[in-house]
Amino acid sequence: MTSISYVQQQRITRLCVRCGLLLMQYGAESAVVVDLSKRLGLALGMNSVECSLNFNAITLTTICDERCITTTRDTINQSINVNLLVQIQQIVNKTEAARRNDKLKSELTDRTIHAFDKLDKAVYPTWLVGIFVGASCAAFAYLNGGSWSITGVTFVAGMVAMFTRIYLSKHHFNPFITVIATAFIASLIGATTYYFDIGNNADIAVASSVLLLVPSFPLINSLSDILKGYVNIGVGRAVFTYMLTLSACVGIVMALVLLQIQHWGF
Repeated sequence: MTSISYVQQQRITRLCVRCGLLLMQYGAESAVVVDLSKRLGLALGMNSVECSLNFNAITLTTICDERCITTTRDTINQSINVNLLVQIQQIVNKTEAARRNDKLKSELTDRTIHAFDKLDKAVYPTWLVGIFVGASCAAFAYLNGGSWSITGVTFVAGMVAMFTRIYLSKHHFNPFITVIATAFIASLIGATTYYFDIGNNADIAVASSVLLLVPSFPLINSLSDILKGYVNIGVGRAVFTYMLTLSACVGIVMALVLLQIQHWGF
């Protein structure tokens, strides 16, 4: 096996922690983050790779020829992007496959870094996301027995709420403030069905308008982390999820109190 210099090990360490950081930021569960980071380091010639995760940080150590390099990075939560997670997994798979070819070993790290630089982080246009989120909320209202007028109000409420959430997220508002504002606007529009006596059941419009705020993906990840032994980060993600749910409830109550709606619910 060719000896790896200290500078080369530094580059590999930074690449591995970059891999883990991207996975954490875009919604991967902890087991996937640790597995892919380790596999990438081993494929690039490390003897061992150790990875430790916290809710908002990742610590990674590479070991090569009895020499250790450790680095820590802070992580900032981004929107869920499964396409990006799949691209990273494909890069790791290609790196492992290329490692078996002796002719490519010297340039493998450079090629892998270039692949990470070329990751496609494109997302759907804001207007398209808003329309489809509004449509999903409207479909939920219709399936729960709402009339066409209730469905229409729910569509508008869900779409406007999603536009609000995307706008606030792009401007780096606190995630809890973002959820409160989004729930407030969605409930405010949905609750107009009470004032103007629209449709057959105004409660359906209010309940369906905030469907986009259900934190299903983070909740599933938190449960998966706990079951797979990553208790600390799993509990952290669970608490974050519950706080998002509480924030949504605060926004809904604020809207109902503002409109002086005394009764709400099925």
